[in-house]
Amino acid sequence: MSGFRTYDESDAPEAARPMLEAAKKRMGFVTTLNGVMAESPELLAGYNALAEQFGKSSLSLAAKQVVLITASVANGCEYCVAAHSTLALKARVPAEVVEDLRAGKPVQDAGLEAVRRLTQLIVAQRGWVDDAEIEAFLAAGHTRRQVFDIILGVGMKTLSNYTNHIAHTPLDPAWQEQEWTREQATV
Repeated sequence: MSGFRTYDESDAPEAARPMLEAAKKRMGFVTTLNGVMAESPELLAGYNALAEQFGKSSLSLAAKQVVLITASVANGCEYCVAAHSTLALKARVPAEVVEDLRAGKPVQDAGLEAVRRLTQLIVAQRGWVDDAEIEAFLAAGHTRRQVFDIILGVGMKTLSNYTNHIAHTPLDPAWQEQEWTREQATV
């Protein structure tokens, strides 16, 4: 065990407390991810800023969840796959789409599949995606802006996925129903 602790809004470093209080108001609880990130108020602020900007991106709500789950599956982040699966289902992303994403499989919806494929390639190839893959994404009805919006989402998930790997972040009760293990993915 690495010894990283999970803070709450009452015992976190002073600079992180307002962010944890805001998270509690927004979510109804302080996620263990935010509680772990609070060790570095700058990491927590950076993650929150990326999440806010990704939320404003040009991707549809479903496409955003596809990016977040796909990147987390590709990175093997058990915490984030469970959390975003829960949030995707609450956002009415079809259960079969969420199941396919969790398994690392293509999805039936062509537009969402283009998002999944590009996200997976960006993570797996560290951004070195062939021009032909970008053209295929664009041909599926997406825009160049959305290529960069996906990169934003991957960057956001990289921060949380790597934090969870290093800190062994405990899964929140709110995500338990969608618990996931790396062995469940075919990626």
